[in-house]
Amino acid sequence: MKTWLLGAAFLVLLNGALFAEAPATRNCRLLMDPASGEILLREGPCDVRRSPCSTFKVPLALMGFDAGVLKDAHHPEWDYLPEYPSNRPEEQIRINPTSWEAISVVWYSQKLTRALGMKTFQKYVDQFQYGNRDLSGAPGQNNGLTNAWLQTSLLISPDEQAVFVRKLLQRKLGVSSHAYEMTEAVLPQFPAEDGWTLTGKTGTGFQEKADGTPDRKKQLGWFIGWATKGDRRVLFVEFIMDETPQETYAGPRARAALIKALPGLLAKKR
Repeated sequence: MKTWLLGAAFLVLLNGALFAEAPATRNCRLLMDPASGEILLREGPCDVRRSPCSTFKVPLALMGFDAGVLKDAHHPEWDYLPEYPSNRPEEQIRINPTSWEAISVVWYSQKLTRALGMKTFQKYVDQFQYGNRDLSGAPGQNNGLTNAWLQTSLLISPDEQAVFVRKLLQRKLGVSSHAYEMTEAVLPQFPAEDGWTLTGKTGTGFQEKADGTPDRKKQLGWFIGWATKGDRRVLFVEFIMDETPQETYAGPRARAALIKALPGLLAKKR
């Protein structure tokens, strides 16, 4: 009887601990050696698929440079037009591939996918084996060509993001050398402590309510890419889900958290 009670008490304590930690367990942090595929760190439910949001600008760059729609780091330059979706003054200007990635311009992405066309767009998504590969868009709206990655049909897990980044670094996505080189060139870089430099892309979106509509009070955030120091390279995926309303974008907060944590984490993995 005493053993049963002790066991029951342990389960109650365990369940209580799990319940108390539940909010944090929706986040994922994943570090991988891209050369060997060794997982250096994997925290949280990294197998849950979410909208890629603006992290999709990484595969879009590969597609654009491979197809010849994008030429180099500064061409083409496309002018903002009033009919383009935008509520940020910094993107209501002439944009090139480097500024597109740096300030995360949705309308530039949409002009790129229109130039590709749905057949070519789907071909690349299938070729990259990207997430669930679903480009149908929002139900009944026929907007997959311009909105599939913007919290509609296309979903990818942190685990799958890591596989994609690894294939990019290993040149195993079936695109041209120019596409790989230019994609790496236009992605933003961020310095970290201990001599590390992070290259990658953020993404910010909204969580879903029970009825499937966006909860604009709670965000989700991504930061994917790789970190380099000398001849060492580590790929990363950081994913966060807010538990309370926040005033700043979740993607940049995910990036800031990883930049702060990464040097210490990698020092332990030597």
